[in-house]
Amino acid sequence: MKLTFESDLQFQQDAIKSITDLFEGQPLEDAVQEFDLTESGALSLINGVGNNLVISQEQILSNLQSIQETNDIKKSTELDGMNFSVEMETGTGKTYVYLRTIYELNTLYNFKKFVIVVPSVAIREGVLKNLEITTEHFQNLYDNVPVNFQVYDSSKVSALRSFASNNTIEILVINIDSFAKDQNIINQPHYKANGRKPIEFIQSTNPFVIIDEPQNMETDKRTSAIKNLNAICTLRYSATHRNQYNLTYSLNPVKAYDLGLVKQIEVDSIIEENAFNDAFVSVDSITATKTKVTAKVFINVNDKGGVKKKKVTVSVGKDLYDLSNEREIYADGYLVEEIDAANGCISLSNRSILYKGDSQGGLTDEVMKFQIRKTIEEHLKKQMRLNKLGIKVLSLFFIDKVANYRSYDADGNPVKGKYARWFEEIYDEYIAKSIFQGLNPFPVGDVHNGYFSQDKKGKVKDTSGETKADDDTYSLIMKDKEKLLNLENPLQFIFSHSALREGWDNPNVFQICTLNETKSDIKKRQEIGRGLRLAVRKDSNNKYVRTYDQNINRLTVIANESYDDFAKTLQKEIEDECGVTFKDRIKNKRARTPIKYRKGFDADPKFLEIWENLKKKTTYRVDYKTSDLITLASKSIKDLPEIKAPSVRSTKVKIHMTDEGLETSYAGDKVETYDSYTWPIPDVLGYIQNKTELTRSTLQAILSESGRIPEILINPQLFLDLASQAIKRTLYDLMIDGIKYEKIGGSEYEMALFEAQELEVYLNDFTFNVSDSSKTIYEEFIPLDSGVESKFAEDCETSDQIQFYFKLPTWFKIPTPIGTYNPDWAVVFKDDKKIYFVAETKDTGTPEVDLHKLSSDEQLKIKCGIAHFNEFDALEYKVVNKVGQLIN
Repeated sequence: MKLTFESDLQFQQDAIKSITDLFEGQPLEDAVQEFDLTESGALSLINGVGNNLVISQEQILSNLQSIQETNDIKKSTELDGMNFSVEMETGTGKTYVYLRTIYELNTLYNFKKFVIVVPSVAIREGVLKNLEITTEHFQNLYDNVPVNFQVYDSSKVSALRSFASNNTIEILVINIDSFAKDQNIINQPHYKANGRKPIEFIQSTNPFVIIDEPQNMETDKRTSAIKNLNAICTLRYSATHRNQYNLTYSLNPVKAYDLGLVKQIEVDSIIEENAFNDAFVSVDSITATKTKVTAKVFINVNDKGGVKKKKVTVSVGKDLYDLSNEREIYADGYLVEEIDAANGCISLSNRSILYKGDSQGGLTDEVMKFQIRKTIEEHLKKQMRLNKLGIKVLSLFFIDKVANYRSYDADGNPVKGKYARWFEEIYDEYIAKSIFQGLNPFPVGDVHNGYFSQDKKGKVKDTSGETKADDDTYSLIMKDKEKLLNLENPLQFIFSHSALREGWDNPNVFQICTLNETKSDIKKRQEIGRGLRLAVRKDSNNKYVRTYDQNINRLTVIANESYDDFAKTLQKEIEDECGVTFKDRIKNKRARTPIKYRKGFDADPKFLEIWENLKKKTTYRVDYKTSDLITLASKSIKDLPEIKAPSVRSTKVKIHMTDEGLETSYAGDKVETYDSYTWPIPDVLGYIQNKTELTRSTLQAILSESGRIPEILINPQLFLDLASQAIKRTLYDLMIDGIKYEKIGGSEYEMALFEAQELEVYLNDFTFNVSDSSKTIYEEFIPLDSGVESKFAEDCETSDQIQFYFKLPTWFKIPTPIGTYNPDWAVVFKDDKKIYFVAETKDTGTPEVDLHKLSSDEQLKIKCGIAHFNEFDALEYKVVNKVGQLIN
């Protein structure tokens, strides 16, 4: 069965026309020139045929500007060399477009010699495959015009003779590394070229040079090598141009998504929850310099709000116990004894050796198992729906170590790695369910396989994807492209180490899962690019045709990170690589604006009269009974929600591309709990004491009265963190209920702090633009964070009753037991009498502020604000949502 190609897709026609129209005015009869390649003083060795460009560069610039105007692209004022760029999102048929452009340039102008330069083996094999499968399609479209294509082979340089001499369309595919160095065979005199440099056969034809993924060929050496091909012009095709020389056409990710030219994306986010009971260590990187060797590792660290995963830098002699802020679980055996940069590993005093990418503790394996589970479940559900429509469903796994999928025993026999074992266990479990019975009649061993490079003995191995060892791997993948679409072919789940990162995709990849023991370094766009192409189905004529049904074209990415992080990273990559600016979303696209104070405000009597009442600093004291604390805190712990075992959660969201950015919509959740594990129990009282600063006897009494001590066994760390928070909340409530503020004699906020604070902010929808600066301390802008604040400033400026107002600076802080508190506004009100207000503005969605709808911290700080300003006879403290509420 063959893939069919559509010849009438408008966006592809527009991309092709954006190049062919550059040469409008070129006479058909003048596009070919004949030449001789001779040795000095010898007879002609070869009669060649090359391209001949007649029209001037001035005419080409005029044509380019017309094309850019048509395609809504900023006009070039001059030719940026004879380089022309076409931007096409991954999966929209970029290779088809430039291959068909070759045929169009021949039909319209009789140009015949074309060189396709690729940056890697993977892309080279992809181009070769596309040349093979499109030949019949193009022959039917272009009246069987004679075409020859070949891949450059340094062992067969004599083949370049035919490229130069044939009077037909000649297409040469060549890897940049084959001719970028002086020592390359193609750049050296060779006996098979009669003593000439083989590259001269290419140079003599004045070829059109087509660069696939030019962003990978922007070094000085590679740029120089491409110039050395002596091209008439260079056509550059990519989804991610680094430099857009003379851009002629742009189909960026947002346009492609809007037009339905790629699959919709959804993310199934798999992350662990409440899993901080083990001594987690993960080696992220190892760095060696002339003077020292260090490593970056992830560990669990005691933090103000509980335990968090954090990246720390370690050197020999460092103790993870200290770096974790003295987490007890790291107390014994976690001294870094050696960092071996040569072998990429670290050794701990408990005799553990961890290589880069390795991890121990936590739920790393459980997360990856759950990723495999979700991939299989999603695959089978889509298969049930799509098989009957003639659509084969494929799933793709990226892995970071081949040994995790396939390794070898002592005798050299292949054995299944943990990923293969997990896959088969989970697949057998699912396929046995009644809903899926009969769906796949194939043995489990036939439905999955790995594409990996091999050593000389045939053993699979880890490679970079750019080595000689990868050649056969790519060849195998490309040759199997159509076979994989056949419903009778059992292979549905593909595992790959590096071969599929670029240069390969398949229209029927519906799931992509990255199984990494550390966070993947594959770019999101590169990752999803393997499955963005619209799906194909087998029609009644036994041919594969594209489907445009959006209910079918849905790519699910099973990611080991939060969906929010995934979407943000993807959006940033689209912006950085494509120059797309999402409206009002990314602040670094916008200029920061300085906030200036009005000159002379500090001498304004209206300012001074309220400032004199505000500027005194205070301190506080608290009083509470320990017996009340024990009673109330134990009840607070008793009322805590159920302590749940560590778990792995899957959250599926759909990603939508809009002009404003990447947005998500919720699709569903699934949780797998690990409640049969036995966790080490830390020093319970010591941990909570460190968080609350209460005595061990008080804490013992609180926990005993709560009746929930047995739940420590279910999830020790979660219990400790929740119990600490409950005790602290109770303690703060008691402290603040009895808090008493006193002015500190001779201590006050200094006026000089106004000038010392230099503010630069991003202007946003809430920034207030001052019209009457005589009523405030600001010259032009007041930086604000909410609509209620912005409206309050506007009303202060327009109200006849408000004589003066200003936002209290961030350094104006009132001390409280739960941190400092910065009130919002200082206001001078004048009607029948003058009143000095300090206002806190809050919006709770009610006519007046409902304090119960605020967070507990906000409520406590407002209580402290009330107690603080009770000591100031001339000031009134109010919590309001509009100016009118200052006066009851």
